[in-house]
Amino acid sequence: MKVGIIGGTGKMGSLFAGVFSRAGHEVQVCGRGCLSLCLDLAVSSDLLMVSVPIRDTVHVIQDIAPFLSKEQILCDLTSLKTSPVAAMLASRASVVGLHPMFGPTVPSLNGQTIIATPARIDEAALASLLSVFEREGARITLSSPEEHDRMMAVVQGLTHSITLTVAETMRCLGVSPEATGPYRSPVYQIEMGLVGRLLSQDPDLYADMLTENPYLPPVLAACEASFAHIREAIESGEPGPFREIFAHDAEFFAGITQSASEETDYLITAMVQR
Repeated sequence: MKVGIIGGTGKMGSLFAGVFSRAGHEVQVCGRGCLSLCLDLAVSSDLLMVSVPIRDTVHVIQDIAPFLSKEQILCDLTSLKTSPVAAMLASRASVVGLHPMFGPTVPSLNGQTIIATPARIDEAALASLLSVFEREGARITLSSPEEHDRMMAVVQGLTHSITLTVAETMRCLGVSPEATGPYRSPVYQIEMGLVGRLLSQDPDLYADMLTENPYLPPVLAACEASFAHIREAIESGEPGPFREIFAHDAEFFAGITQSASEETDYLITAMVQR
């Protein structure tokens, strides 16, 4: 199978180029800057993947979609799925949205999650495509584009927004991470690790991920309401309201509290022994 990757010169595109090459497929890539080269690659590929920034994905798909045939498979690798999949369906090709739930610096696909949103593809072709990732140890989650984006509003949107809020709050208070270092606990160190990791990456990626997801605003509204509720309980000066919130949340998360404690204990031990 001939695999073409538009944006394959980027880090994520290069990662998947390697995956398909190791599976024995012929892989060709092109940067997104030259439309004529991308069109040549698009029409000659059995499987075409679009791996460009979120805000450019739909435009790139729209440029190539009219030239594709029903014998081809068209995929994208972005963090949102509703708009890209709708754009891909305007072509005649088979369509699968893909979202790697990891960055391009992972050493391998082993244990990593890839979400697939098959929109127009027969079962045999889908199984053949996904087996390329499964052979390298990836775990596949099947979803619809809409459900994917709703879940990403929590999995990515909520968590990244909270992490950035920690950083923004500390900056506004004038409390640097270096100043808190002598007072840190293991859990606080993990939190600072998440903040530092987020802020070391491309802000445009996160801007697109958060601003382009239509399901995120109501999630953030719920977050604001929850924070106000917790703040009210704390400012009451009485333990009862806080204890009630804590008990309800502990019951809701009961299925993961034990494993979460064990996993974070493992992280803490690893940090201390470094």
